[in-house]
Amino acid sequence: MMMNRLWWLVSVLGVAAVSVEAAETRGAPVISVTQSGSQLEARVTQLERKLENQSLMDIFATVQRLQEEVQKLRGDLEVQANELEGIKKRQRDLYLDIDRRLQQGQSGGAATAMPLDGGAVTAAAPAADPAAEQAIYQQAFNLLKDARYEEAITAFRAHLASYPNGKFSDNSQYWVGEAHYVLRRFKEAVEEFNKVVNNFPQSSKVPDSLLKLGFTHYELNDWAQARANLEKVVSQHPQSTAARLADQRLQRMRSEGR
Repeated sequence: MMMNRLWWLVSVLGVAAVSVEAAETRGAPVISVTQSGSQLEARVTQLERKLENQSLMDIFATVQRLQEEVQKLRGDLEVQANELEGIKKRQRDLYLDIDRRLQQGQSGGAATAMPLDGGAVTAAAPAADPAAEQAIYQQAFNLLKDARYEEAITAFRAHLASYPNGKFSDNSQYWVGEAHYVLRRFKEAVEEFNKVVNNFPQSSKVPDSLLKLGFTHYELNDWAQARANLEKVVSQHPQSTAARLADQRLQRMRSEGR
C-alpha cells in the first residue's frame, strides 16, 4: 500500500508539471513546481530504497532464523540416531549370540550345578520329562527372539524354578542376564551373568557370560572389573568366539585410555 501511494504521488507531480508547461504556453505566471516535483521524486526514490533494504533485512533475518532451526533439528536427529544405533548394536549382539547358539544345536552342555550356598558340586539330575522341559525352555526362547524381554525373563525363571538342574538351565540363566542387558538394567545383568559362572561352572555358557560381564561393567564405567572379566575370557577360553570379542573390547579400552 505504501508503494501505491508513492507512485500516486509521482503521478500527481507529473500532472502538475504538465499544468506548469501549459501555463507557460499561455504566458501565465509560473510557480516553481518542477523543482519541488524533482525534490519529491528524489524523496520517493529514497523511500523506495529504504523499503527495499528493509525487505532484504527481513528476508535475511528469516533465513538466519530458519538456518538456526535447521541446525537444532540436525543436532536432535544426531542424538536420536546415536541412541538408535546403540539399541541396534545391543540387538545385534544379542541375536548374533542367539544364532551362534542355534548353530551349535542348542546343546546346552551337560550342566553341572553348584548350589547357591557354595556347597559341593553335584551332578545334574536328569529331568523327569525331558520333552516337557524342552517345550518350556523353547517357549521362553521364542519370547526372547520376539524381543518380548520382560515376558522372556519371567518364562526363563519359571523354567529354572521347575528344572534347576535341567538340560537347559544354564541357557535359561544366561538369557535372563542377556535380557536385562538389552533392557539396560546393567546391575541386574551383572547379578544374572555371575549366576551362570558360579552355578554352572562347566557350562559352555561360561565364556559368553564372562564376556557379557565385561561388557556390562564397561557400560557401568567400572573399567577394572570390565578388564578383569575380559582378560579372564581370553586367558581361560582362548579358542572361543567370546575370547576374540573380548580381545577386541580390550583393544578398544586401551585406545580410549581405560
